[in-house]
Amino acid sequence: MNIDISEIKQLLTTIRDPRTGTNIVQAGIVKDVLLQGNDLAIQIYSSNMDSTDKGNLTQAIVFSIQATYPELEVNIQMVNRAPDIQDRPSPLPQVKNIIAVGSGKGGVGKSTISVGLAFALNRLGYKVGLLDADIYGPSIPTMLGLKGKRPPITNVYGKTKLMPIDVNGVQTMSIGNIIEPDQAVVLRGPRLTGIIKQFIEDTVWEELDFMIIDLPPGTGDIQLTLVQTVPLSGAVIVTTPQEVAFADALRAMNMFRMDQINVPIIGVIENMAWFTPRELPDNKYFIFGEGGGERLAKLSHSSILGQVPLIMGLRESGDQGTAYKTDKEGHNSKIFEEVGKNLILQLNKVLALQGRAKIVEIKS
Repeated sequence: MNIDISEIKQLLTTIRDPRTGTNIVQAGIVKDVLLQGNDLAIQIYSSNMDSTDKGNLTQAIVFSIQATYPELEVNIQMVNRAPDIQDRPSPLPQVKNIIAVGSGKGGVGKSTISVGLAFALNRLGYKVGLLDADIYGPSIPTMLGLKGKRPPITNVYGKTKLMPIDVNGVQTMSIGNIIEPDQAVVLRGPRLTGIIKQFIEDTVWEELDFMIIDLPPGTGDIQLTLVQTVPLSGAVIVTTPQEVAFADALRAMNMFRMDQINVPIIGVIENMAWFTPRELPDNKYFIFGEGGGERLAKLSHSSILGQVPLIMGLRESGDQGTAYKTDKEGHNSKIFEEVGKNLILQLNKVLALQGRAKIVEIKS
């Protein structure tokens, strides 16, 4: 019986990575598959796996293959990645680009931008995840009509893991889907960082082109935990045009640019840039002033990815839980799709200069 290697690899897509819960092919831990006669050797990257994980994974692979091809002698080889390939394994190897969306202060519409950007990238044909890391003020469940909905739970080799909630093809996760809507979140230190790590390490994210992470405002524990946990491709800073928002956004931007963090700024999105009444479509009223986004982009040596005007439809869709839907006129959707295209262009420039993103190690 002739066996094709592609058939073996297809079988491997049914086996889960004990770290991420995704299939081992998507997770990028299958190094090689070698078949000589009836001898099958499979090399698996086992960095950060304990002996139990290695044993469970070996057993799952052997059982799966021999159930279909009982004549094969299966040998599983656990190997470590070479140091020059990856300094520290990412807990999300199946995610190509992780983008943090931050701001210096609350009230600038950061969550609105995160949601608009995530679904715009999805409409452009990319696989997208949206992680609401704003632990104290999770607004994404409200904006996406997910209030009261709990994330599914799955079991991976005896370990309980969360599943993101799918909204129109975008995977989402938020503490707002775990606690009651009116429950106060009072967390500090290890418990705070533990939740963020659970959303990353104990959640089964599928293969993604982009993960958009909506950060809380400011420069606190969550931001530092994030850069020490996952390799960020870059950060997007959200501001409004006025001086107060600019000054706070500058501090948030400078945190990412600190020597020991050094996360590149992909660009700036200026929200509430102007107001245009529906009845006067050619008029622009600069309620919050002008120039804040441009100044921030210049100081960060990046560019403005887009200017989002004050639009009643955006506020209405967020309050109604339909922010993921395209607007009837298509105007709002086109604004975010242009932002998404600009993000991709600038991200490609950043990655061309710095290479693959790395996990930050902050030394005290």
